[in-house]
Amino acid sequence: MDAQQQDGRRYTQPAADTRPAVDAVERLPWAALVTMALTVLVVVSGEMMPTAVLPAMATDLDVSLARAGLLVSAWAATVVVASFPLTRLTARLDRPTVIAGALTVFGVATLVTATADTYGSAMASRLVAAGATGLLWSTINAHAASIVPEQRIARATAIVLFGGMLGTVAAIPAGNAVAELAGWRAPFAGIGVLGLIAAVAVVVVLQRYPVVVGDDDDKVAATSSRRALWPVLATAGVGGLLLVAHFAPFTFVAELLEPSAVPTPVLLLLFGLVGAGGVGFVGVTSDRYPTGVLVVVALAMAISLSGLPALGHHGAVDVLVIAVWGLAVGAVGPAVQARVMALAGSEHRATAGTLMPVAMNLGLALGAAAGSGAVALWSTAALPLLALAPALLAVIGSVLLGRGVPSRHKAGHRADLARSTA
Repeated sequence: MDAQQQDGRRYTQPAADTRPAVDAVERLPWAALVTMALTVLVVVSGEMMPTAVLPAMATDLDVSLARAGLLVSAWAATVVVASFPLTRLTARLDRPTVIAGALTVFGVATLVTATADTYGSAMASRLVAAGATGLLWSTINAHAASIVPEQRIARATAIVLFGGMLGTVAAIPAGNAVAELAGWRAPFAGIGVLGLIAAVAVVVVLQRYPVVVGDDDDKVAATSSRRALWPVLATAGVGGLLLVAHFAPFTFVAELLEPSAVPTPVLLLLFGLVGAGGVGFVGVTSDRYPTGVLVVVALAMAISLSGLPALGHHGAVDVLVIAVWGLAVGAVGPAVQARVMALAGSEHRATAGTLMPVAMNLGLALGAAAGSGAVALWSTAALPLLALAPALLAVIGSVLLGRGVPSRHKAGHRADLARSTA
């Protein structure tokens, strides 16, 4: 401290503020994350759109409703099959370029769907769009984790996946309303155009945000110890189980909600709104409690599914069951993805990014198929018990994973968290 004389008195000059400035890398890259969230919103809307206009689409393409429904299930199957090979094929390209390219293919293919005059051309364009979507999901998952510090992955993931939640909640009613006014082709055309606009936005925005230090695979390979891959695979498996548990009954949600005194649209709106809250819950808590949040989400899913047989007995109970179910469903994606990305580190980030769309779409397909089989053999009354089995397996798996993750993963997270709160 420097002492100086002034007006006969000595005073001491305050020392310069030596507190470290907040490193720019510690701040969330909001422009990039919001751009990716809007991208996800567009893509999820494209994925969900056939369910909003299926009767009109089937009539116009001169096919049965069941055959038109294959436009949805074939999409999920294509994402499962195409994600890994396409990700490997584009591994040497920078991620913003891959995301923009996938969006361009998605946009063009969706415009082709909007102009399709036969079922075959509609199916072909949907399969191309689905392949591009699998690549986009794989790349966005990895890129969102790579442009933030490891202790901010959950928050970044929640921001990006909030776009997906909005797409899930808004795409069906918005697409249905547009189709009522202008025909089923109009919403597909709009989504195709938005996909191309999003591709331009990705090129402009994402290139400004480099990956954080440590995301260089070659540097990682040179380090003395490597992260185990099995916790990444096992956590993705837990996410898949939770999606199986959800989609088995949700495929028939209209029938399940029919006995309730509360109108079905009101319950579905509540489901979507609370689901958005689930995304926020993960964003706020998962960075600090990475293992506990996944256990809580799995428990909430199991509890809500066990309450499905009570639907229709009392309006307040119906609201409570749907609220817990919606909260769990909204939280599943970001909770699993954030945990997978944190466990993967930069060493397995590309693999982890690809695992997520594969596990989620496989869970969707298996859950819907299992639910359909149960209804065909028995009735919708069998769905809660069927769904509860994979949900309980997911609870057990998340608990065991919390105890069994190698100490290197836990120590690394604690160190990152200590740095972020210092």
